[in-house]
Amino acid sequence: MDHDRRIFLATTGRLTAIGAAALTSASTTALAQNRVAAREGGNAYPFSLGVASGSPLPDAVIIWTRILFDPLNAAAMPKALKLAVASCQHWEFGSYAAHRHIAAAAPDLVAFLGDYIYEWGPYQLQHPKTAVRVSESFTLADYRARYAQYKTDRDLQAAHQAAPWIVTWDDHEVANDYGNERDERLDPRFLQRRAAAYQAFYEHMPLRVTSAGRDFAHLRIYQRYDWGRLARFHVLDDRQYRANHACPPAGRGGSSSVLKRACPTLMEPGRSMLGQQQEQWLAQGLSSSKARWNILAQQTLMAQNSQVPINKEGDGRFWTDGWDGYPMARQRLLDTLHTSRAANPLVLSGDVHSFFACELTRNPARPRAAANPVLATEFCGTSVTSPSRSQSRTEQYVSMNHGIKYGRSDKRGYMLLTITPDTASADFLALDNVHDNTSAIERAARFVVRNGRPGPDRA
Repeated sequence: MDHDRRIFLATTGRLTAIGAAALTSASTTALAQNRVAAREGGNAYPFSLGVASGSPLPDAVIIWTRILFDPLNAAAMPKALKLAVASCQHWEFGSYAAHRHIAAAAPDLVAFLGDYIYEWGPYQLQHPKTAVRVSESFTLADYRARYAQYKTDRDLQAAHQAAPWIVTWDDHEVANDYGNERDERLDPRFLQRRAAAYQAFYEHMPLRVTSAGRDFAHLRIYQRYDWGRLARFHVLDDRQYRANHACPPAGRGGSSSVLKRACPTLMEPGRSMLGQQQEQWLAQGLSSSKARWNILAQQTLMAQNSQVPINKEGDGRFWTDGWDGYPMARQRLLDTLHTSRAANPLVLSGDVHSFFACELTRNPARPRAAANPVLATEFCGTSVTSPSRSQSRTEQYVSMNHGIKYGRSDKRGYMLLTITPDTASADFLALDNVHDNTSAIERAARFVVRNGRPGPDRA
């Protein structure tokens, strides 16, 4: 055992002993205060059976508890969940004021939906006034340095300290618009780069990965989390297993915008966004769920978003990196939501640097009707910093796409959801100035979904 590790273990042992002694002298007061705080916040105290330690070893100790809101009713449902949702925090395009507000909101949980880092930019510890595209990351050392850069931000640190996080990745944790084992460059060594990026992600994120799944070239991160009987989170990976992008520009990989009639590959039935194994895993998790709300935490906008008006069958211009580039995979997912009968599906999205509130119908190409019911609600959050299109263009998208009920692309920020047994409300919170780390924030819009009635209502 090396010297540093020996010091670490000895220090940990002393701290454990000190903590145990402090608990015996202050436990009554602390537990009472925690119970009062939980009650005032509208929740039952989750550690009703207490906390215990045991089986001490020189280098380890077992800490036991059980989350149980009602000791005589294990099926009791939490009264509320306050959930912050964020994504897309390019260091080069602003401060992390959104994270300062996340920490101040004191959520129960944070869901981060990808683009925690971006693969390029100077390695500097101040957010710049102007972005400079240099120093792209390719090696494990590069990606480790990138995470180290991002994690120095005090506001980001505060958001991590405020609550546990659920995380998934998108493309920029590796490279822009990569899909599966192909990048924009069509680099034959891309899988080595991806493995380095995945390893750095694992090393720097609060991520549970089984030892069997710790193959960094193929790191499984899709997971399921239950928040009592109130909510089940199905956290997806739509990067690692997807089919190649449809109809890419000649000589490169990655995305483009294509006319539907000019790209028959879009409609090939075998193309997948999640891969067959993850699709089956999701179907099983939805079918077995007893939760009041089933939350799909995933990367990108799921609602159909044509860039041109659709007047007849075959019309539409679609961005191929999102779910619009995988319409048959999206249809399978929506069919699964329908057949699983999972309660109150709620899709959370990021990636597109815009707030969107959407209803997802069984056939997303057609408006809601008796024969085409709304199956789920989608809330898409804007970026923490990364820029977007003009608001006027987003308003055109809203007018051309029946499933999108609201869009806002000119603001950076995050979403704050409050989920109860009866409702799920989403506040779209927008910064006044993303370049000012002391920026104020205000609610741009609020939407509510009611138990058993999918679709967002403006509140």
